[in-house]
Amino acid sequence: MTTAPPGWFDLLLERDDAGRLGLPDELRAVYGGDWRLPAAGPIPYVCVNFCMSRDGRVSFSEPGHLGGGDVSGFEGRDQWLMGLLRARADAVMIGDGSLKAEPEYVMTPAAICPADAQAFAALRAAEGRRPEPVHVVVSADGDVPWHAAIFRRPGTEVVVVTTERAPESVHRDAAACVAGVDVLVVGDERADIGGVARVLAGRWGVRTIVCEGGPRLYGAMLREGLVVDEFVTVSPLLLGDDGVGAYRPSLVEGVRFPPGGAPRSRLLSVRAGGDHLYLRSRYG
Repeated sequence: MTTAPPGWFDLLLERDDAGRLGLPDELRAVYGGDWRLPAAGPIPYVCVNFCMSRDGRVSFSEPGHLGGGDVSGFEGRDQWLMGLLRARADAVMIGDGSLKAEPEYVMTPAAICPADAQAFAALRAAEGRRPEPVHVVVSADGDVPWHAAIFRRPGTEVVVVTTERAPESVHRDAAACVAGVDVLVVGDERADIGGVARVLAGRWGVRTIVCEGGPRLYGAMLREGLVVDEFVTVSPLLLGDDGVGAYRPSLVEGVRFPPGGAPRSRLLSVRAGGDHLYLRSRYG
């Protein structure tokens, strides 16, 4: 049973969302509506989840304040929604930069929203998912923070995605971890994210992937046309950037789309909670 109250999110806009699998009544009451997963296709359903400031930045880029929690102000609804997304994910994917910034990062519903761990576990079981999502770390050069918490958790399934640029030691380091770690080499210089999605589907039975950062990984997924849904929490904070300190990245980095060729999304829902907005948009 969820601990979050019914009507916690104020529904401002909801458009038709054709899909196969909806939320159970209890979670739908909290969220103020449904989130239907599209019918299964040849590659997994992919969505991204970010929190950005009102000026479009996703990190303070200050020591001890690198993650999205500082941008959201650790807002409870944002953490609950993140837990819900993870609860419906067969795999959660991040870039190595995000893991270096937050080495204690664990990609489970219970880690971000422990109060509703039971409700999210029940949802996973009802939808036929493994107890925890596969943790996927993308590192083109194989420079992985092996001291990170996910590699120290017995029973955790971790997939390290890298390229031919990675040193041979990445395989030895993976084999030495307490967690079960597989290394996927996909591409010469740049990781083939589309190929990764197909391998995750074929080898691990992954039907849904949630990407939680960073901006360069989001950019790579957009470039390859993989993203179906985008969940963005808009924080009331303004971060700014003076060009002197560490760069404060925007939602998407590492790609440059031309006029007439930029990805375009369709707004599906808008929710409010306090001074935060919760947007869901769909590509294609």
